[in-house]
Amino acid sequence: MGRGAPAVPAVWMLFLSLAQANFAPHFFDNGAGSTNGNMALFSLPEDTPVGSHVYTLNGTDPEGDPVSYHISFNPSTRSVFSVDPNLGNITLIEELDREREDEIEAIISISDGLNLVAEKVTILVTDANDEAPRFIQEPYVVQVPEDTPSGTSIARVRAVDRDTGSAGSVTYFLKNPHSTKFSVDRHSGVLRLQAGATLDYEKARAHFITVVAKDGGGKLRGADVVLSATTMVTVNVEDVQDMAPVFVGTPYYGYVYEDTLPGSEVLTVAAMDGDRGKPNRVLYSLVNGSDGAFEINETSGAISVMQSPSQLRREVYELHVQVTEVSSAGTPDAQAMVPVTIRIVDLNNHPPTFYGESGPQNRFELSMYEHPPQGEILRGLKITVNDSDQGANAKFNLRLVGPGGIFRVVPQTVLNEAQVTIIVENSAAIDFEKSKVLTFKLLAIEVNTPEKFSSTADVLIQLLDTNDNVPKFTSHYYVARIPENAPGGSNVLAVTAVDPDTGPWGEVKYSIYGSGADLFLIHPSSGIIYTQPWASLDAEATARYNFYVKAEDMEGRYSLAEVFITLLDVNDHYPQFEESVQEKTMVLGTPVKIEATDQDAEEPNNLVDYSITHAEPANVFDINAHTGEIWLKNSIRSLDALHNITPNRDSTWSLEVQAKDRGSPSFSTTALLKIDIVDTEMLSRSPMAAFLMQTKDNPMKAVGVLAGIMAVIVAITVLISTATFWRNKKSNKVQPVRRILRKRPSPAPRSIRIEWLKFRRTKATDKFVLKEAPPNENCNNNSRGSTPPPQAPAPPPPPSAAPSMGQAPWTVPTVSGSLAPQQPQQPSPKPRAVAKRKAMGSPVQSALVSELRQKFEKKNVQSKAYL
Repeated sequence: MGRGAPAVPAVWMLFLSLAQANFAPHFFDNGAGSTNGNMALFSLPEDTPVGSHVYTLNGTDPEGDPVSYHISFNPSTRSVFSVDPNLGNITLIEELDREREDEIEAIISISDGLNLVAEKVTILVTDANDEAPRFIQEPYVVQVPEDTPSGTSIARVRAVDRDTGSAGSVTYFLKNPHSTKFSVDRHSGVLRLQAGATLDYEKARAHFITVVAKDGGGKLRGADVVLSATTMVTVNVEDVQDMAPVFVGTPYYGYVYEDTLPGSEVLTVAAMDGDRGKPNRVLYSLVNGSDGAFEINETSGAISVMQSPSQLRREVYELHVQVTEVSSAGTPDAQAMVPVTIRIVDLNNHPPTFYGESGPQNRFELSMYEHPPQGEILRGLKITVNDSDQGANAKFNLRLVGPGGIFRVVPQTVLNEAQVTIIVENSAAIDFEKSKVLTFKLLAIEVNTPEKFSSTADVLIQLLDTNDNVPKFTSHYYVARIPENAPGGSNVLAVTAVDPDTGPWGEVKYSIYGSGADLFLIHPSSGIIYTQPWASLDAEATARYNFYVKAEDMEGRYSLAEVFITLLDVNDHYPQFEESVQEKTMVLGTPVKIEATDQDAEEPNNLVDYSITHAEPANVFDINAHTGEIWLKNSIRSLDALHNITPNRDSTWSLEVQAKDRGSPSFSTTALLKIDIVDTEMLSRSPMAAFLMQTKDNPMKAVGVLAGIMAVIVAITVLISTATFWRNKKSNKVQPVRRILRKRPSPAPRSIRIEWLKFRRTKATDKFVLKEAPPNENCNNNSRGSTPPPQAPAPPPPPSAAPSMGQAPWTVPTVSGSLAPQQPQQPSPKPRAVAKRKAMGSPVQSALVSELRQKFEKKNVQSKAYL
């Protein structure tokens, strides 16, 4: 134990030292594709927006102490990221560009406050389609001979795209492939002349081709984009020798004056190689026609006279000058020839002169149709102008003096002689309707002479008319008013259309059409519209008519105008009452109304005023002049007051009412109005009177009620007769037809019913009465002056039993009557008078029955007249 004691403290010290040691923190390695850890194999697209959170550093400390994160970069590079020291969130703070920097080296570190662990990481920047193709070796200018065969490659364009993958691939195409003679290979960028296409220096010396380079597309900020670039290729066409020489300034005229010295230059011809790009040298020569009098300089083309003008035998020399190309090798090539006219003239002693077909002329006439085509030559004018002088003395100007802008003259400058051409400049101004004759002066005046000789010629153009105008109405609309009582054939209005053309083309023919034209006619030449001979106008039927009028020339050119005709209403209708005699029943305190209508179409002709022209007695009624309502004067408040002022104390009054329109002249109509006045208290006491009041204006309603009651009675009678017949038939016994009567205990109800029917009878039914058959002991219903109704079968015999001696024989009670024409006889006064008084219980009922009877008679007479 003593020797081992020292070892214990040594172990303890080792343990204490281990307990006091602090281990360094470390990052988590989460591998590729992770967004947190130590950024191992981390990559980032170059289009990542600045400010984006791109990664999270993540680590731990063995002792569990809090850790902080840091990121740093090489001092020679820019700081691309920043890190949150506590959370480890890495944020992009600089824009990335893979084409400039495809990977970023950074040092990330983690610290627990005592220990710091740092690691060097490489962040890969991946590509995005942010680079457009870019052409290199610009500008593109190529020289191509015009005889280059089709399909030949003429140039190559090249564009590069610094992106990778499909975004870096480039294809080529032309911007306007259908309007060019060239094509491009989409992969190589080689430009070729299209198959079948040729170049021509003389037509187009340069071609401009727009080539587009487009990449293969790719992602940029999450979207698929395709970027492109354009360049211009200039193709200059080189000329080759394929054209003959061409003379310039033809035709050639030269003049030799009388004082010209031998060897003097007369004129110079000029020619050039048709191939303008690389022209060959040309040489001139005279072929024939000079007779040794003229020579030409082979290089300059100047023609000179070699003899004195007095020695020249002809006035005009026709020379032929030939030009020949000389190739670069010195050999003759293409040739051309031109005529040259040389006149021998004297000094300036002649003014310009105009010539016609038969010699000098100072007046030219021409007939032509108006509105010739623009640019047309007046070929009917054969005008030549000539100045017999030579050289500058024969140079003069031509112009037209007169209305400007209509014609122009060609040529405007003449040397010696020219054919004068007049060309139409303004066709619209050549209008026959504006001017039938156009007059101009053709002026020729020398230019470079001190004398300024001049001459004029009158040009007279007689215009011929054409059908160039449409008939036009003086107005688009015509409005007319005509009284409705205008007789057939009356003039309504006259329309006018003007055609400025002359002759048959200016003749206008009028016609009308449309739904409203049936009642009207139009004179085809004067344009007067009038009514049909048979037309009867009626403003009440049709007040307005609307149709079209057509003006047409002989070739069918036409115009239209619209016609509106209004019929003026004439007071040609009288006010009409429904009936000339009317009966009304007035309930005390309530007005009655009478109405008349006027068939005129317009006010005031159809406005009706009412008035009472005669009344018996007077001062009883008032009438509303506008509505036709009639009422008792305010002083009459009861029937008693009315009876007091009536001599006969009657309840019926007659009025003569006038209906007068407001037209001029005014028409009026009168009607007789009979008014029965009843009191409301009487109506309430008598239901029958109330019913008659309700049906007084409709008597057919009352007749219908009576017909219904009679139909019920007939039906009951038929049922009783049928039942009796079948009962007798079943008894199998034939009994004589007889009628046994038994007195009714009280005949009053029957009498009341018969009299009620009489009360309801009208004059149309007075010839039929309900008559009671008198008793007949012989069972014979036949009686003089009456037709017996059909007899019902006899009732079955009574039971066979000994009759009681103290009882009367059993009889069947029957009621018999006949509906027969009324015979002229004196009725039994007392029973009928009693019944009549019972039925006509009051004067109100009597008045209503009387009115009802009259209306029914009137309707019956109308129906018979109709049948």
